Amino acid sequence: MYSDREREDEMEISYCKYYLLKSFPESFINERDELIAHKRSNTYLCLADCKKPIDIECKVLEWFSRSASKGMPYSQEWRNKRFRGFMLDGINDFLETDFTESDMEEIYQHLGNSINHEKTVQFIESGYDFKVLEDE
Repeated sequence: MYSDREREDEMEISYCKYYLLKSFPESFINERDELIAHKRSNTYLCLADCKKPIDIECKVLEWFSRSASKGMPYSQEWRNKRFRGFMLDGINDFLETDFTESDMEEIYQHLGNSINHEKTVQFIESGYDFKVLEDE
């Protein structure tokens, strides 16, 4: 049996997944509960272990910040710029932010690949205050 809180969390996760799909056009969630944000570049993140919306928000920053700032899946630079723009737009749409490519570079440097998950949580809970990233 689910508690009321568990039901609420599950509903919130479902909403987050729906909003992720809207934020990254042509994305999909596969049978392994992975969001494939960009099929051609195989840019994805695993949603299976996300229990609350903040878990998804953290993963978007930790795993997509590199693609939004340094991604180069194509041999032509104009396509790479378009790809980075697509990823940045999706992140900003999902998180309701206005990050720049430069911001994504800083986020990747401090939080990318889940290098410091607690700091990612602090960054989100602070309302995306970049001073949090500078604190050691």
